[in-house]
Amino acid sequence: MSFDVAAEAYDAFMGRYSRPLSPLLADVAGVRAGQRVLDVGCGPGALTSELVTRVGAANVAAIDPSEPFVAAAAARHPGVDVRQATAERLPFPDRSFDAALAQLVVHFMTDPVAGLAEMARVTRVGGVVAACVWDHGSSRGPLGLFWRAAREMDADVNDESERAGTREGHLEELSAAAGLRAVEGSVLTVRVEHPSFDEWWEPFTRGVGPAGAHVASLDAAGRAELRERCRAVVPIGTFVVEARAWAARGLV
Repeated sequence: MSFDVAAEAYDAFMGRYSRPLSPLLADVAGVRAGQRVLDVGCGPGALTSELVTRVGAANVAAIDPSEPFVAAAAARHPGVDVRQATAERLPFPDRSFDAALAQLVVHFMTDPVAGLAEMARVTRVGGVVAACVWDHGSSRGPLGLFWRAAREMDADVNDESERAGTREGHLEELSAAAGLRAVEGSVLTVRVEHPSFDEWWEPFTRGVGPAGAHVASLDAAGRAELRERCRAVVPIGTFVVEARAWAARGLV
């Protein structure tokens, strides 16, 4: 698995779903004008853009471990404090922010509880820590059709369903274990229209994330078979992917 890819590859692959998800997570966190906020695992900046719209670039900071993503987020959002770092070691003093958000990140943290605890450390007392993760546990995330086809070829494929936060209630458990209080869970849903199978499929070939890594691991015959299996489960013509994410927010 790799996120050491061009920002444009991520934009085409997951950005098409993370962009409409961003305002929903910002609403969960209650982000509003006058606050200083942190985007943890910002990627190329889908959530960062939403935060800038709400509070202004000078009041937003963002981190990501991927050098290409940090460069893209900084270039796209002048005035935002963008740094290369991991969630488990945030490069900010205690109580620096009113809210810290992690969109589609907790399931990729090396230590999710430590990452959420770090987010709490840099958030003021009474501030909000909020996160969301796709519902891979029940295949209702945006990659459900893809992993369904992949499992037909290999029942033991790593389909992300066992990752942290991908099943109902787990984000709340992790948040409580990180020391957050008054933890609440919710469900976020986005709907993305795809004009054709080819438009939907092509980003999977760019090597982004676990799905892209899986495609890259196959030989030419395997990739061709997976593509045809995907075609068989994807509706013909224009179709809509409805994707669900689990969300949790807690107070510091």
